[in-house]
Amino acid sequence: MAIARVEPLVTARALRGPFDYRLPDRLAGVGVGSVLLVPFGRRRVVGVVVDVAESSELPPERLAEPLEALEAGAPPDLVRLGLWVAREYCSTPARGLELVLPPGTGRAGRVTGPRLELLAKLTPSGCAALDDGTRLGSVQRAAIAALAGAGPPRDGELTAAQLEAAGADAQALRRLEARGLVELRTRQRARRPAIVDLGAPSCRPTLSAAQTAALATVVDAMDGKQHRELLLHGVTGSGKTEVYLAAADAALSRGRGAIVLVPEIALAPQTVSRFAGRFGDRVALLHSRLSGGERSDEWRRLRSGEASVCVGPRSAVFAPVRDLGLLVVDEEHESSYKQEGDPRYDAREVALHRARQRDAVLVCGSATPRPESWARLPRLELPERADGIALPDVDVLDMRTGSGGDGPLHARTVDALSGIRASGGKAIVMLNRRGWSPFLTCRSCGRGWGCPECDVSLVVHKRRDELHCHHCGHSEPLPRSCPECGSVTLARHGSGTERVASVISDLVAPLPVFRLDSDSAAAAGAHLDILRRFESADAGVLIGTQMVGKGHDFPDVVLSVVLDADATLRFPDFRSEERTFALVAQLAGRSGRGPRAGRVLVQTLAPGAPAIRHAALHDAPGFLGAELERRRALGYPPFSHLVRLELTAPEADRAQDAAVLVHSRLSRSLPRKVQMLGPAPRFRLRGRHRRQLLLKAPEREPAVAAVRATVDELAANRELRGVAISVDVDPQ
Repeated sequence: MAIARVEPLVTARALRGPFDYRLPDRLAGVGVGSVLLVPFGRRRVVGVVVDVAESSELPPERLAEPLEALEAGAPPDLVRLGLWVAREYCSTPARGLELVLPPGTGRAGRVTGPRLELLAKLTPSGCAALDDGTRLGSVQRAAIAALAGAGPPRDGELTAAQLEAAGADAQALRRLEARGLVELRTRQRARRPAIVDLGAPSCRPTLSAAQTAALATVVDAMDGKQHRELLLHGVTGSGKTEVYLAAADAALSRGRGAIVLVPEIALAPQTVSRFAGRFGDRVALLHSRLSGGERSDEWRRLRSGEASVCVGPRSAVFAPVRDLGLLVVDEEHESSYKQEGDPRYDAREVALHRARQRDAVLVCGSATPRPESWARLPRLELPERADGIALPDVDVLDMRTGSGGDGPLHARTVDALSGIRASGGKAIVMLNRRGWSPFLTCRSCGRGWGCPECDVSLVVHKRRDELHCHHCGHSEPLPRSCPECGSVTLARHGSGTERVASVISDLVAPLPVFRLDSDSAAAAGAHLDILRRFESADAGVLIGTQMVGKGHDFPDVVLSVVLDADATLRFPDFRSEERTFALVAQLAGRSGRGPRAGRVLVQTLAPGAPAIRHAALHDAPGFLGAELERRRALGYPPFSHLVRLELTAPEADRAQDAAVLVHSRLSRSLPRKVQMLGPAPRFRLRGRHRRQLLLKAPEREPAVAAVRATVDELAANRELRGVAISVDVDPQ
């Protein structure tokens, strides 16, 4: 008797599966990855088959049978990947498996079905019906006439939707079919996401010597002659995407597939445009902003082999690409590859594991790689821009002595932007802070406006005339006077993208100014629309948050400006130097990609900071070498592994007591060399108090296993009632 071992799709951490079910003859086709509806106690739940065995520890008469095999299902290799993610990131099997099931499967087990359309074609009797006196109603006669006139390329066949123009609905067509005058059939109509044509060249440019050498190494790796995990380090504009395209072509020519990960959904359309221009319908797009039908159909195309290349953000790492041969992680330094919700997986680590699982080649690409990748992966170098143009000069502007300019702008920044207005061209200005001002105070009594649910200041948004919390979404009207002292002298401190856009609009008028941040690009398609309008303008300024520095290629940009470049250095995070370097270096690379020389201005209060000095010199090796030595001395990744536990509760005392309990339990089971810091408070978020524990471990696996066992034990014993606990392995 065949036994299906099933993981129920329920999120209770205390649940210990898988559970055995005997498979009757009617379910003989069930295998690993099948989705079943099974009896579970007094309930019916959906579960995924993770193994099929010939026997069980329980006698057959004690085993229940599945109620039904559902349409959904995942390939066995993805089931193994989902279970690995659950273990590696201290989540539950159900949450890990939900990552690899067809889109929209959920706990009901039902997926979005294919879209079918009805087609009609005349029979020989139908062809003669208009002339042989056959009695026809006006609607029937119009439908037959339309079908009779449907020549090539329709060859006499029209869809029901096309026949509606003649007034014939599906019911009328069924009556014609019953009379033998038409033949009806259904076919699946793919719901394809719109791939925006961004002018990507379909031709294959001649690769530079460095690109050719990098590609040769990747191809040798595919053929088993080289290390299969590679870092493609190339300066901005060095042509990394062309190497990805050529590598994907090599994988396809070997009958294998490819996955190309991009850091954000907003960057997916331009990458898809490049790949679709080269490979046509063999490219599929997967991301969360597609409709349910589009995602389902793209997933099916990949699983069936109709599509062989998948492009998308982090969740695309789970795409069911057949015989995976190449995995690309573009802009691998981006923190957006880390999932924020449970399971808190890192798509870069999942890509590495999946590549090893499938004997595929992993290529991580960036102009500003992570120190972890720099230390771990063999490097392929693209040291020059593909067009041979030199990298732009970078001037660091010291804001400590007074800018002498216009509010948030240094005097030299004002002069440079005035030059754009006078001579034409385009500029990109980045300030990684949205809104008008970061906070509001009363000049008379000092009152500040904070979020009632989070321990943070409310941000002024002038256009919406409100104060807004960027953490929980709370908003309230912008006050005209202080509610405590009645004063109307309210001060807005600092600058966000909204205020800077207003200042620059006055400075460069009549040139257009485009603002790109999560406020201006909130509507579907707005991000691409803003970029398209900026690209098509003869001259203008694009201002925004870090979104403006990611992967864009505008040949007529001659000026890039970074405002408040040292802001990220003030974060209490060991990665703050790395992030600052990447932010400045990436935006600097947007300038000077065309015939006119580029220029970069960096405004900062810390001109001597190593991250800013190295970024100004376009010196990634110098920065990364020094950063690795600093991390070695402090025992941070890649010289250790971090695991963060966060406990939240409505009351501060409850959160603290729970954190102390977890600390006590973990202390008994952690390996001796693991350092545990905390519990430490974090700011209140969405009305909940938070406490944090941080583990620094020389070896990853024993520390993760100890945390997983401790959390599972506490959940099983219900010792953390009213407290939410989350585990973040490799926190960002």
